[in-house]
Amino acid sequence: MAPDQIFKRWVQVVLSIFVLLFVYFLSADLWMPMSTQSRVLHPVVNISSKVSGQVDRIYVSNNQRVDEGQILFSLDKQPYELAVDKAQLALESAAQTNLQLDASIVSAQAKVKVANTYVDELKIEVDRVKRLIQSNSVSRQLYDQALTNYHAAQAQVEVAEADVVKFKVQRGQDGKSNLLLRQAQNALQNAQLQLNYTNVRSEVSGHLTNLQLQPGKYAQAGFPIAAIVVEEGSIVADFREKSLSNVRIGDDASVVFDAYPGSVFDAKVVAIDAGVKDGQINADGSLADPISSDRWVRDAQYMRTHIALIGEPLLLNSMPSGARATVQLHPIVGLASWLGRVQIYALSIIHYIY
Repeated sequence: MAPDQIFKRWVQVVLSIFVLLFVYFLSADLWMPMSTQSRVLHPVVNISSKVSGQVDRIYVSNNQRVDEGQILFSLDKQPYELAVDKAQLALESAAQTNLQLDASIVSAQAKVKVANTYVDELKIEVDRVKRLIQSNSVSRQLYDQALTNYHAAQAQVEVAEADVVKFKVQRGQDGKSNLLLRQAQNALQNAQLQLNYTNVRSEVSGHLTNLQLQPGKYAQAGFPIAAIVVEEGSIVADFREKSLSNVRIGDDASVVFDAYPGSVFDAKVVAIDAGVKDGQINADGSLADPISSDRWVRDAQYMRTHIALIGEPLLLNSMPSGARATVQLHPIVGLASWLGRVQIYALSIIHYIY
């Protein structure tokens, strides 16, 4: 065979291989999509104190496993213990105030009785003077004076009755329904709650990480000072929109972890996100901001899928958050599914190298 014929034959072979690979990759992207943009994610819970104060003791160390409800650190309790004592004194003061108001009510009621008695006496005096003035035994001025004293006594009765009402309103209801006692008890319960918050506890079980705390440091309420990585993990994988055109929730999948080369784990698609951040529009009153670009070929949009392992429920718990993985989907059964499994097994072997 002439050299030019050999060269021509090699060119044909190379072109044929290129066409076959091109067709394979186009088909694979639709019927057996694979993503290396996959990770193991664990929910992360920020740890912060609910009250402010100086750190007194630390009971845990960085990267230690903690249980839900376990005390992580405590703050200086003295200011909050004083607040509890103050609230208890306020409760006792409220009880004493009620006793004083009870005494004031009794005193005001007694004044009403005395004032009514004085009114009755002046009424008799007015009637007597009225009879005497008819017989011209007394002057008109004496009658007017008696009548004025009578009306003044009636006004004193109304003042005394108003004092009774005022003290009863201030006293309020009896027992647990009393407003002053309820306010004082509420303040006491709040102070006790604040004191309880000086023991900062873990809200979840997991591994404590990034602990930025030392005894004597001032902890600000609501300011994160550590994080807990929850044990229950999940797998997220990002695929191009076109790759997900045939994928449905419940489809089979295969997962290869960088930490376990040569091993392929069965999985399923459990969810596909409804959108991405670029598709979020904030209702802030601004006008639309269209994206201008002169590029002929734009970057593909990736969508996030959620993958769950089958038969290995505890495997993800032992892996760190952010661990890399490769996910192979099997949206179509038959030859495409078989080729996809061959592809992911081959990739798992390659992971021994890199």
